Amino acid sequence: MPNVDTERSATQVANIRVVAMAASAGGLGALSEVLSRLPAGFPAAIVVVQHLDPHHRSMMSQILARRTPLHVREARDGDQVSPGTVLIAPPDRHMLVNPDLTVTLTRTELVHFVRPSADLLFESVAASAGPKVVAVVLTGSGSDGKMGVEAVKKQGGVVIAQDEATCEHFGMPAAAIQTGVVDQVLPLHEIPSALIRVVIGDAT
Repeated sequence: MPNVDTERSATQVANIRVVAMAASAGGLGALSEVLSRLPAGFPAAIVVVQHLDPHHRSMMSQILARRTPLHVREARDGDQVSPGTVLIAPPDRHMLVNPDLTVTLTRTELVHFVRPSADLLFESVAASAGPKVVAVVLTGSGSDGKMGVEAVKKQGGVVIAQDEATCEHFGMPAAAIQTGVVDQVLPLHEIPSALIRVVIGDAT
């Protein structure tokens, strides 16, 4: 006989929108701007990779928590992503999202010289949540996220990149844009409203 609780849980997981965000240099300010403008009832889970110094404890989750009505904390291995919650990858750990929308943290090899990797996060969430994913590439140097946005788009997700004029460093958004899969290139202040349109519009 089917387990009703299990079926309900699987259905809820399938219906959750996941916003995956990536940033590097200048990312704290960009993430603060985006998260501060999202409503407390934002009906999507948010997972964030920010390139951080691996040798120092990060205060990013505490700083961001003071700037947004959303619940923000550093991710722990096995965490369940959930709407209205922002999980930040800890320093020196890749963060992956599994098909049951739990989080796995690993110290596997660097990807494009960084850990955590936006590519690994985007690729994992694309495989796990498919068209329910919105990938956002914010200010940062390098090209991390380039392969990941292609995976998101291939699975039917939406890709947003910050425009050059509002970036402190345009490397990561530029690399994403060069793939040709970015749906919207927006100034930073327009990204929150775009996320609200995509996420809430999809839910109605």
